[in-house]
Amino acid sequence: MIPFSILDLAPIAEGSDARASFHNSLDLAQHGERWGYHRFWLAEHHGMPGIASAATSVLMGYVAAGTSTIRIGAGGIMLPNHSPLVIAEQFGTLESLFPGRIDLGLGRAPGSDHVTARALRRNLASDADEFPQDIVELQDYFAGSSRRQVKAVPGAGLQVPLWILGSSLFGAQLAAALGLPYAFASHFAPQMMMQAIELYRANFRPSAQLDKPYVMLGFNVFAADTDEEARFLATSMQQAFVNLRSGRPTRLQPPVRGYLEALGPQERAMLESVLSCSAIGAPGTVAAQMKAFVEHTRADELMITSQIFEHAARLRSYEITAAIHKAG
Repeated sequence: MIPFSILDLAPIAEGSDARASFHNSLDLAQHGERWGYHRFWLAEHHGMPGIASAATSVLMGYVAAGTSTIRIGAGGIMLPNHSPLVIAEQFGTLESLFPGRIDLGLGRAPGSDHVTARALRRNLASDADEFPQDIVELQDYFAGSSRRQVKAVPGAGLQVPLWILGSSLFGAQLAAALGLPYAFASHFAPQMMMQAIELYRANFRPSAQLDKPYVMLGFNVFAADTDEEARFLATSMQQAFVNLRSGRPTRLQPPVRGYLEALGPQERAMLESVLSCSAIGAPGTVAAQMKAFVEHTRADELMITSQIFEHAARLRSYEITAAIHKAG
C-alpha cells in the first residue's frame, strides 16, 4: 500500500479559536504518528476566518516539537508572498532543530484574496510569474556551495526536500523540468488532475533530489462507523466551500442534516465538482472508494484531509483511514 499522509488546514470551528485549533493540530499529529501516517503537512492561508495556519513555519515548529518520527511539512508555502532567503532561513532553522523530518512544499498562489496579498507583500512586484526563478534561488540557498553572495544561515548545505504544489498544468511542467516531486491539489481542484499527472510523468527529468516521478494527490476522507454519519460529518466541509464561493468565508460550521439536499442545483453541481476526489462513508465504503482512486491515478502517495467540525470525530475519521491502510 502506498503511504498515507495528513494535510491539516488547522480549522477554526465555530465557537472556538486559533489556540484550540493549534492544540488540535498537535493532537492530530501525535495520533497520526502512532497510527502510521508518513507526513503531517500544514498549509499557508491568510485572512481566512476558518483557517489558523497563517504563520506556517511557526506552527510547524510547534507540531514538530511535540512529535518524534512523522515528517512535518508545508503544503505549502506560497512563495510569492516571501523572499526566498527568508524561507531558506526559516526551513533551515526547522531542519536544524528536527533533522531529517522537514518537507517544504511550494505554491505560487497567494493563499489569500488580492487585498490581503497586497498587505502581505506591500507591492505585487514579486508575483507568480517569478515563481520558477524564486525556486531556483531557494535551491541555491540550500546548496552547499551557493553561487550567491548572500548565504542562508542556517540553511546552506541542508537537504530540505522541495515539492511543487499545484492544481494546473503549470505546476506539473515546472515540477517535471526541475525533477521535483509533485503534489496536486485534487482535494479541492480536481478538474485537471489526470492531465497534470500525465504531463508530469511524461516530461520528468531526473535531478539530484529525485530520480523518477513522484506524485502525491490530495484526497478528502469523511469516515465514520456508518455511511449516514459520514455523510452528516461531510456537510461541514460542504458548507465551507459554498460559503467561500459565495464570498462569505466563515469558521468551520457544525454539520447539518439534509444540507446537501436543501441546496440548489448550481451549488450541488459545484460541490460534486470540487469534492469529486473524496471518500465518504463507513470503513468498507471508504476502503472501496480509496482503492478505486489509487488504481485510477496510480498515485505514489495520498495526502488525506478531513475537515470535520468535532475534533473527536475528525480523529475517528483518520483512525478508520489508518486501519484501511494497515489492512492493505
